Amino acid sequence: MGDDESAIARDPAPAVGRGIRLLGLLAEAGRALTLTELAAGLGLAKSSTANLCLSLEAGRMIERVPLGYRLGIRTAELGGAFAAQFNQVREFYSVCETSPVLSTELVQVAILDDLDALYLARYEGSRSVRLGTPLGSRLPAALSATGRALLMTRSDDDVRALLHRGRPLPKLTEHSTIEVEAVIDKLRAARERGWSVDEEESFRGIVGVAVPLEGWAPGDPQLALGVGIPVADAGADRVAHVGAALREAAVALTNPFSASRAR
Repeated sequence: MGDDESAIARDPAPAVGRGIRLLGLLAEAGRALTLTELAAGLGLAKSSTANLCLSLEAGRMIERVPLGYRLGIRTAELGGAFAAQFNQVREFYSVCETSPVLSTELVQVAILDDLDALYLARYEGSRSVRLGTPLGSRLPAALSATGRALLMTRSDDDVRALLHRGRPLPKLTEHSTIEVEAVIDKLRAARERGWSVDEEESFRGIVGVAVPLEGWAPGDPQLALGVGIPVADAGADRVAHVGAALREAAVALTNPFSASRAR
């Protein structure tokens, strides 16, 4: 019996587990899936899958569209509630608004989820350029600036253990760093300068700059603040100014008094 089958067999609430897996299929697909596709992905009969869909649809977790089913509005509400429970996410927007540098940038908040940076919140500054990673999406932590900001607070040995136990590093662009030791070197450089950089390693044409953000309270997770800059505008001076501004924002968001004073 495989690991997935064993997990299903041990599930104390199989219907709940199947519902979670169905939501995961829709999230990973990024598009509507037909009942046939969902049933195949779950390994269930179409009749059982249809019953799951009816229940999830009633709870607004999914919705029916002409091409099948897609995630429902309730998932967006829950995602927002998840992010809002962290002190720094609530203060994040006002800190960006009062920063002379960040108020014009697209700034994002991410959390480490296994080997990925998962994006929780974004502030869209006054620049007209629209870029960045959609909320709820993820990028490999080893390649993205926000992911590296989350990793740079760990020891080299911890990062090696994390990256070696996971899937091989993907080559998202021709600039992606796919060797673990090369990632370690970039994390060392990030620690020295105070911020991490992703030079078109996650997206062509985008340079990412990010810093780690420690929690206020023991229960708060470590987050990262990151900015995406079009490569044509990502000169050394601009990157340095953004990196310094992100560090200032991180200080304000790590100190409740500083954050409240910034409003």
